[in-house]
Amino acid sequence: MEKRFKRTTVTSALPYANGPVHIGHLAGVYIPADIYVRYLRLKKEDVLFIGGSDEHGVPITIRARKEGVTPQDVVDRYHALIKRSFEEFGISFDIYSRTTSPIHHRLAADFFRKLYDKGEFIEKTSMQYYDEEAGQFLADRYITGECPYCHAEGAYGDQCEKCGSSLSPTELINPKSAISGSQPVMRETKHWYLPLDKHEPWLRRWILEEHKEWRPNVYGQCKSWLDMGLQPRAVSRDLDWGIPVPVEGAEGKVLYVWFDAPIGYISNTKELLPDDWEKWWKDPETRLVHFIGKDNIVFHCIVFPAMLKAEGSYILPDNVPANEFLNLEGDKLSTSHNWAIWLHEYLQDFPGKQDVLRYVLTANAPETKDNDFTWKDFQARNNNELVAVYGNFVNRALQLTKKYFDGTVPQMGELTEYDRGILQEFAGVKGEVEKLLDLFKFRDAQKEAMNLARIGNKYLADTEPWKLAKTDMGRVATILNISLQLVANLAIAFEPFLPFSSGKLRGMLKIEKLSWDSLGRTDLLPAGHRLGEPALLFEKIADETIQAQLDKLLATKKANEAASYKAKPVKPTVTAETFSQIDIRVGTVLECAPVPKMKKLLAFKIADGLENRTIVSGIAQHYKPEELVGKQVLFIANLAPRQFKNGLVSEGMILSAEDVDGTVAVTSLLGQVKPGSEVK
Repeated sequence: MEKRFKRTTVTSALPYANGPVHIGHLAGVYIPADIYVRYLRLKKEDVLFIGGSDEHGVPITIRARKEGVTPQDVVDRYHALIKRSFEEFGISFDIYSRTTSPIHHRLAADFFRKLYDKGEFIEKTSMQYYDEEAGQFLADRYITGECPYCHAEGAYGDQCEKCGSSLSPTELINPKSAISGSQPVMRETKHWYLPLDKHEPWLRRWILEEHKEWRPNVYGQCKSWLDMGLQPRAVSRDLDWGIPVPVEGAEGKVLYVWFDAPIGYISNTKELLPDDWEKWWKDPETRLVHFIGKDNIVFHCIVFPAMLKAEGSYILPDNVPANEFLNLEGDKLSTSHNWAIWLHEYLQDFPGKQDVLRYVLTANAPETKDNDFTWKDFQARNNNELVAVYGNFVNRALQLTKKYFDGTVPQMGELTEYDRGILQEFAGVKGEVEKLLDLFKFRDAQKEAMNLARIGNKYLADTEPWKLAKTDMGRVATILNISLQLVANLAIAFEPFLPFSSGKLRGMLKIEKLSWDSLGRTDLLPAGHRLGEPALLFEKIADETIQAQLDKLLATKKANEAASYKAKPVKPTVTAETFSQIDIRVGTVLECAPVPKMKKLLAFKIADGLENRTIVSGIAQHYKPEELVGKQVLFIANLAPRQFKNGLVSEGMILSAEDVDGTVAVTSLLGQVKPGSEVK
C-alpha cells in the first residue's frame, strides 16, 4: 500500500553560478519541478519548493582569474541573472537562495563536523601537483598539458576537450600550472573521504529493492554504479574558494563542492523557515523529491543519501525524477561554445512568450531519452497547437458568446445525447492528467490537457452554433454554455504548465484561480456571469522570426569552427629559387561556363595580357558562372597544360582557398591591375 505523506519537499538542482541558464536547464529540471509544485498547490497540498545557486568550485575561480575579478564578483553577477530568469519564466520557488550565504556556510560546516565527530570519514594522504611559484596545490582544471591520446595541447587535468577523453593530471605530457605557467611538482596532501563502500549494502537494498518505481534511467544508472562497487570519495580539496574544512590543521582546505552543494537545499529551507525547517527534512511524514538532470543522478541517489544516512536525523528522497539531456538543432548544448538558447536572450527576442517555450519544452521533454529542440518544431507547436487548437477554441467560444449573448454566459438548456457524450469524454480527462502528473509523466499530462481543447474545438465544429443562430437560439445557448465551461476548465488544467496563459484566460473569464478539485465540473461559470473582453491567447510566429534564430545559431557555429580551426601542417620547405620558377599572374575573367557532363567544373576564358587562355577549375559547386565574369583572379601561368576527355585543354590553375567547412573562395585583389601583371 502506498504511503501517504503530510507534506512534500521539492528541490531542483542548484544551477552553477558560472554563467546564465539555457533551455536545457529549463527542460531538464526547472519546468518539470515547477509543473509538479503548481499541481500540488492546486490540490491544496502542503509543499515547499527549494532552489538556489551553487557558487563554489574550481570553474568559478578560473573564470574570476580570467576576468581579473574575485570569485564573489562572478557568483554575484550570475546568481542575480539566473534568479531573474527563473522569475521571468514563472518558476515558482518558495525561496531561491545561494551557497555563499552565511546560513549555508554554518550549516554545511556543522554537517561536516558532525560526520567527522561520529567517525564517518576516513583520512587519506596522496600525492598531488603543487605550484611552487604560486604556493598552492592545483585542482585538476588548473593543470594543462599535452593529451596522451590525441596529443592536443591545452588538455586539462580532468579532460581533453579536443578528443573528450577523461584524464587524471598525472597522465598529461609536460604538465604546466594554469596559474603561473611553471612546471608543478608532486607533494603530499591530506584529505577526508566519505567511504561510500561502507554504505553500499543498505544503498543496494534501498534503491534496487525498495524503489523499483523510479524512472528506468535513474534506476539503471544507480544499479550500474552499485554493480561496479562504490569507492571512497573525497569531501575536501585544496582550494581558497569555498567553505573552510572545520577541523584543526585543515588550513587551505575547503569542502568539496559536491559535498557542500546539496546541503544548500537544507540551508535554503532553514533561511526561509528558521524555526520550522526541520519538519521539512526530518519528519518521516515528509516526502522528499529531487528534480535533476541525468548528470546528477549519482549524487542525489547515492552520495547525498549516504551523507544524510551518516548524519542520522534526515529523511531520504522518495523519488528522483531525473531527465535526460536536451540537444539543440541536432548538436549537444554547450555553454563554453555558446551553443544554447539563453533564457534572458529568448525573452528579448520573444517578449511575453514564456508559456510558448514552457509548452514546447514540456511537449518535447527528454523524460526517457535525449531529445532535440529545433526552431522549426518550436514554430510548428506554437502555430499548430497553441494557436490553432487551444487559442482557437477559446477565442471562438468567447467571440460567439460576445456576438450572440453580449458577453454573458447563457443559460444551459436541455442536453442532447451528443452533449452528454462530450461531457462524459471531458470528465475523464481530469483523472488521466492527475494520474500522469503523479507518475512524473509531464509530457503526456500536458498532451492530455490539450485534448480538452481538441474536444472543445470538435464540439463547436460539429454543432455549428453560428448556423443554428438563425433558427434555435436556445440550442446555441446550451452549446456556448458547455463550451465556456470547457474554457474555464482549460484555465485549471493548464495552470501547472502555462501559468501566464491561465492567468490571462482567467482575466478574460473574470474568475479567480480555481482549485484542482474543480477540474471536470460543468458549473464553473453560472448563467448570467459577465465575461471580460476576448483577446488572443497566442499568436502565430512568422517564418522570418524563426529564420533570424537559425541565422544566429549558424553564426555561432561558424564562429566556433573558426575558433577551433587549426590549419593543416606547412608543406616541406622549398628554396626561393624553386618558388621563383612559379609564374603567378593576374587575369580578368572574360567568360565562364559549366562544362557539359562534368558537374564540378567551370571553364574560364581569361584575359592574361598576352593571348587569352582557357583554364578549367573544379569550383562549380561554390560559384555561379555569372558571379565571376569581370572579376580579376590569380592564376599560375606556367603550369603544364592538362587535356580532359572531352578535348578541353586547361592552360593554368586559378588559385583559391578552402575554408574550414569545405567551401572554396577564389583569390582576388584589393585593387584593379592590368591583366598579365606578375605576382611578386
